[in-house]
Amino acid sequence: MSRQSVAKAHQKIQELSWEPQYHEPVSQYGTDYTFHKAQKRDPLKQVLRSYFPMQEEKDNRVYGAQDGAIRGNMFRQVQERWMEWQKLFLSIIPLPEISAARAMPLLFRTVPNPELHNGQAIQMIDEVRHSTIQQNLKRLYMNNYIDPAGFNNSLRAFQGDYAGTIGRQFAEGFITGDAITAASIYLTIVAETAFTNTLFVAMPAEAAANGDFLLPTVFHSVQSDESRHISNGYATLLMALSDESNHQLLERDLRYAWWNNHCVVDGAIGVFIEYGTKDRRKDRESYAEMWRRWIYDDYYRSYLVPLEKYGLVIPHDLIEEAWNRIWNKGYIHEFAQFAAAGWVANYWRIDPMTDADFEWFEYKYPGWYDKYGAWWENYNRLSTPNGHHPIVAEDVDYAYPIRCWTCMVPCLVREDIQTAEVDGTHRTYCSETCKWTDVTAFRPIYQGRSTPNMGKLTGTREWETLYHGWNWADVVSDLGYVRDDGKTMVAQPHLDLDPKKMWTLDHLRRMPPFQSPLTLFNEMDDAGRATFVADYRQQGPAGRPAPAA
Repeated sequence: MSRQSVAKAHQKIQELSWEPQYHEPVSQYGTDYTFHKAQKRDPLKQVLRSYFPMQEEKDNRVYGAQDGAIRGNMFRQVQERWMEWQKLFLSIIPLPEISAARAMPLLFRTVPNPELHNGQAIQMIDEVRHSTIQQNLKRLYMNNYIDPAGFNNSLRAFQGDYAGTIGRQFAEGFITGDAITAASIYLTIVAETAFTNTLFVAMPAEAAANGDFLLPTVFHSVQSDESRHISNGYATLLMALSDESNHQLLERDLRYAWWNNHCVVDGAIGVFIEYGTKDRRKDRESYAEMWRRWIYDDYYRSYLVPLEKYGLVIPHDLIEEAWNRIWNKGYIHEFAQFAAAGWVANYWRIDPMTDADFEWFEYKYPGWYDKYGAWWENYNRLSTPNGHHPIVAEDVDYAYPIRCWTCMVPCLVREDIQTAEVDGTHRTYCSETCKWTDVTAFRPIYQGRSTPNMGKLTGTREWETLYHGWNWADVVSDLGYVRDDGKTMVAQPHLDLDPKKMWTLDHLRRMPPFQSPLTLFNEMDDAGRATFVADYRQQGPAGRPAPAA
């Protein structure tokens, strides 16, 4: 189609929209935002007659590359360390994609602009496509990789895992609460505009460096759709800005959305890129360097800061604190250490760090070895069963962290822990902002304003509570993280598939019962909780117990 005919077809679509006069439309998805009809343009003017041939060509390239990878023996060359982390990543990422598809109908009746509805409908199709090709990629890995265990049960596995549950709450944020908060600010304005660069551009580059050429093919195909989604979000944002009564909600939602994305996406993708790679070239970017370029410069300075001219208060303090956590507080390294410490309760194998890894980390993050080196040496020493427990139950100068109620990432930066009693339970938070999100933002009244559509964070949010007091072997068995022989664990703290070096349920039965830190915290009295928090703030870095008084 010529560009002119596409524009004409796009204009014709708007004539198919009408407001019914014979009944009062029912609001299916609520919002506390106020919108007035305004002629905001969809700058991309995509229509299905041009959209489907373009997407068909992209799919042909994706599936052609997959066929080429198999014929070219890619799976004989790809790094196992990288592929193991894909068991987690590819189990989680289809859920945010399909949640994003489900999010678009929240906006159809909320945003009164037929031109944007067309873009949102096409975004919904995009997201379904993304989930499909990602699931297919996972299936291809399962069928061709040397160790399919973990790929084969990940649809069930991820929602009960200590990391997968974090991804689940992240994805469900696209479809819960206020429609604009969830589907526009949280999804398109922050997640897609800011964080897909590290997710779908930086991470594929690392995949290629580890011999995986399929993930870059699939995720670059995904990223090429994001410009449309970013456009949808920005147009909706401008409509919301036109009514000054929305500014209060926009500022609230930018703070919540930015911080939750930072906690989850920076933590997870940072670990994949930094700890899932065997590429230790000194001239390749660290995650901190990628973040500074892709998110701080390209998103914050080029996208968020210009919004100040509309009178919007930008969360400068949170952007700076996110960088502070990454660079000065070791957030990604703390996240990786937590993931490796709890390897028992996952469904992928985590490779020990080597001298080459130590050298690279010290070069990119000066002082890394003094903080984390000894713990990773212990991880290596305890990686194969030899009469000892898994590292989580051994004395290696590490205090297992308690979970954040809001983002569900553990409270890894120990000095920042916060607590509150909410709805009759005592909750812990990784930061002041996560506490504010639960205690203040997700409430029916915000700063004296009625916000009934915001909802609240409720339910059994952290998996540890469900298994408090269980034997570790029963926990892993109930989660389904066991291989076909019924006793060997899917997870291992190394990459050696020699049966004599693999951990089994029998090894776990000798461990002390599993204890949920949050359950124990709620069983304490007020004085006990105060003592716990004071001690927790003295812990670290690298999860070290507080110094003896």
